[in-house]
Amino acid sequence: MLGFLKKIFGGEPEPTKEQEAPKPQAQQGSNQNKKNHEQKKSQDNQSSHGQKQGKNNQKHDSKPRNNNQKHESKPKNNNQRQHKAQHVNVTPLTPAKTDNSWVAPTEIPVEEGKKAFLSMDLCPAVQRAIHEMDFKFCTPVQEGVLPISLKGQDVAAKAQTGTGKTAAFLISMYNHFVNNPQTEVKAGTPRALILAPTRELALQIGADAEGLGKYCDIRVETFFGGMDFDKQAQILRGRVDIAVATPGRLMDYHRRKMINLREVEFLCIDEADRMLDMGFIPDVRKIVGYLPGRDKRITQLYSATLNQSVLNLAASWLNEKYEKVEINPETIVSKNVDQKVYTVTANQKENVILWHLKNEEVKRMIIFANRKFDCERLADKLYQYGVDKLELLTGDVPQKKRMRILEEFRSGKVQVLVATDVAGRGIHVDDVSHVVNYELPYEPEDYVHRVGRTGRASALGKAISFADENSGFELPEIECYIEMQLPAEVPLEGMTDDHDKKHSERKFAQKRGGNKHSGNRNKGGSRHQERNGGHHHRNKRR
Repeated sequence: MLGFLKKIFGGEPEPTKEQEAPKPQAQQGSNQNKKNHEQKKSQDNQSSHGQKQGKNNQKHDSKPRNNNQKHESKPKNNNQRQHKAQHVNVTPLTPAKTDNSWVAPTEIPVEEGKKAFLSMDLCPAVQRAIHEMDFKFCTPVQEGVLPISLKGQDVAAKAQTGTGKTAAFLISMYNHFVNNPQTEVKAGTPRALILAPTRELALQIGADAEGLGKYCDIRVETFFGGMDFDKQAQILRGRVDIAVATPGRLMDYHRRKMINLREVEFLCIDEADRMLDMGFIPDVRKIVGYLPGRDKRITQLYSATLNQSVLNLAASWLNEKYEKVEINPETIVSKNVDQKVYTVTANQKENVILWHLKNEEVKRMIIFANRKFDCERLADKLYQYGVDKLELLTGDVPQKKRMRILEEFRSGKVQVLVATDVAGRGIHVDDVSHVVNYELPYEPEDYVHRVGRTGRASALGKAISFADENSGFELPEIECYIEMQLPAEVPLEGMTDDHDKKHSERKFAQKRGGNKHSGNRNKGGSRHQERNGGHHHRNKRR
């Protein structure tokens, strides 16, 4: 009774004999587990807590033990993943050690109208890397840029992809580093900054830089969106000689004061025209503002066109005495590309593609379509007809998967890549033997970009286009833009014959949601087309 009154009016009831008696063993174990849980939670060590909890429960209660064993494994795996993600090789803050011991061959190769690398005043470390990569003669853009840049002058160069422009700025960059070695190294303070509009281009530049800087001990790092932010940030704790970056990710690190750009000696802006098209110029202006003044650094700018907009950028960012180098190809599309147009019906196109895969030596093939749904449908059809080394690249493919696909394409594990224009931009893979325009693009510039994926670096390539009842009307404007008539022909006998199916299931669209995109299919156009009454619109050139 006294306990009841104290409970109502305040105070604690006196313990009864039952309450004073020792607690049952299971209850003690439960309280002990709770106590352990709170203690370990405060120490943020879930894996250790899981082990103790499992031991206590094993003594007192078999049912909770099984539940806790399931709970135990999850934190342990999380910790393992975190540890794995945080393991990054950080370069020590010691100056680069260049290997300049190589002795160049005395015999310089000679070929009419070409300049040999061995005839140029390059340091032995750079010459050795060039020699081992079997580069004997300069490409036209290299021959135009290197004599200027090696003297430390700024350059604005007109050059398209596949012309050797990456090697042009990397060679002059490395030569500058070797001739002007660092004595003090600061964390996250690059000597050179290379800005690229796309992740793929940044990765390609980084790969080329590793090869050319093999004997210079130059640390090259790439920074771009879609990858682990903290992992890339940890790299900035060590020596970074060359930072290759997309503007957005670089701005993120600079805002957090993780990278110091005040000691950049060499700036390269690659594909400046695409920077304009993609809306990156405001960010690039800010980035350039963080660097030393234009008279205190070497700056190079590369663009497929040197129109007035690009020249305005050059005037803002390059030294007043910069020089222009314009390499005008004889044709807009490389002469190394054999261009063919087949006049077919829409339902014959897959058969022609399969014929080429079976009857020609196809090392790597990229097939372009205008819409994501068409890419998925085509990839499924090719897979069903036995094209197993096949992958799909559309705009919604996650960045890590995209990188894996491109790496497998480079290695040869993937032979055929089906892609949209947006996803296909920035694909820089050597030895692409065939490019197929499953549908002619809406913009003539996209045709040039597509077929430019083959016939690179003096290699031969083939570009196959289909002029059917749906996209054949795009052909005249493409011919006008590239200033040549494309040879149209009817497929050879047997090319359009049907093939036997090898697989019944769908591999791509089914995995990505089946009929998720059937709205476009039923309406017969993309969202852009639907907004404009079912027809695509473009800015006509006058």
